[in-house]
Amino acid sequence: MKNGNEYFVTGMKKGATIVTLAIGIGSSGMTGLAAQGSAILVQPEKQVTTVQSKFYCNIKALTVEERARHKSLTEKLMAVRKEIVETEKGYEFQYRPTDVSLAELAAWVSAESKCCPFFDFHIDLEREGKLACLRLTGEEGIKAFIRAEFKMEK
Repeated sequence: MKNGNEYFVTGMKKGATIVTLAIGIGSSGMTGLAAQGSAILVQPEKQVTTVQSKFYCNIKALTVEERARHKSLTEKLMAVRKEIVETEKGYEFQYRPTDVSLAELAAWVSAESKCCPFFDFHIDLEREGKLACLRLTGEEGIKAFIRAEFKMEK
């Protein structure tokens, strides 16, 4: 890390060691989980460790008030989810529209997209308005990140 803004490795150097790692960096305003295939580059001559991951949450993207509202909505969405369906590229969380409104889902997506722009979001109203669905998808490795962030067991 040169100036505090360089978080990721763009290439590998000869003799580098690769290790898979899960990490949270709280004081820098960024938290995350290194996904499958992520690497740590250790340069023995400099003893510098850098984490590479394409999935990270930038908690500084939200104001204190936005973060509080988002945390509250996240807790509600996790508590009242009716079912979780694994899809080819991610997961779908299903809700009863009487438990979670489409406006709440949209507000959650709006905030989440600021701090986690790597997600693709899909909101659907199905079964003649009796099922609200929030689907999260993304690039390869996103499923492991979703399972960790949303406290799901595989």
